[in-house]
Amino acid sequence: MLRTKSHHFVAARIRRTRTAVLFASVTSAALLAYGCLPEQQKDSVDARRPAVPEETSAWSEEQPAPDEPSEPAGSPIPADGSGEFATARDSLASVGKGTPRRYRVQVEDSLDLSLSAAAREVNAILGDPRGWTASGEAFQLVASKPADFTVKIATPATVDAICGAAGLDTQGQVNCTVGSTVVVNLRRWQLGSPQFDGPIEEYRALIINHEVGHRLGHGHEGCPGPGKPAPAMMQQIKGLDGCEANAWPYDREGRYIEGPSVD
Repeated sequence: MLRTKSHHFVAARIRRTRTAVLFASVTSAALLAYGCLPEQQKDSVDARRPAVPEETSAWSEEQPAPDEPSEPAGSPIPADGSGEFATARDSLASVGKGTPRRYRVQVEDSLDLSLSAAAREVNAILGDPRGWTASGEAFQLVASKPADFTVKIATPATVDAICGAAGLDTQGQVNCTVGSTVVVNLRRWQLGSPQFDGPIEEYRALIINHEVGHRLGHGHEGCPGPGKPAPAMMQQIKGLDGCEANAWPYDREGRYIEGPSVD
């Protein structure tokens, strides 16, 4: 495996040596070391804003619905990890038509999660005909740079560190997209969400489609009407508002599943 060392900022934060002075002194260096943050840090997320260059985007799922339960006792989800990542060595043919967006998949060290299996699952999601390839996009899993974006699967504390450095409050619960990095919370990847009625594989598809949708310039959307499929760009973890849980941006006929723009 190729290993990418995270900056001392994240590792230090995870080891809980988090004084305010130290945080302030290393934040700027951490943003550069990750290579995943915008040049100008965003203080808030506004889904109503027009699409912006991908390098300056920052998005979070925000918080789960109030009745979102914590994981059961004995949950296999570690609260924190090393803050260091290994890169999947898989390089696959592009999916979709046109010039592909190259991406890597990384998993935080020491997690009981197969790098290759995770990378191939992400590849299958992005290559599904109900996914973003239906809009003319193409993607290619690669093992090394250059890459247009990186999917990182990380422990809750590491997610909070990366997303928090961009001004996003994930509170150990949700995912975010910061610059060229899609940050996936291991808790959501392994446990899904009780708001989503479907197998864990479908919820993982929702995670990837939602966060990559932000990379493509899509903002958050709401439920288009009772009984209709929820848009992939809806924050379904916060509740479905009468919609049916759905992981895909397009239906099987190639029609975009759209809802009203929301904050």
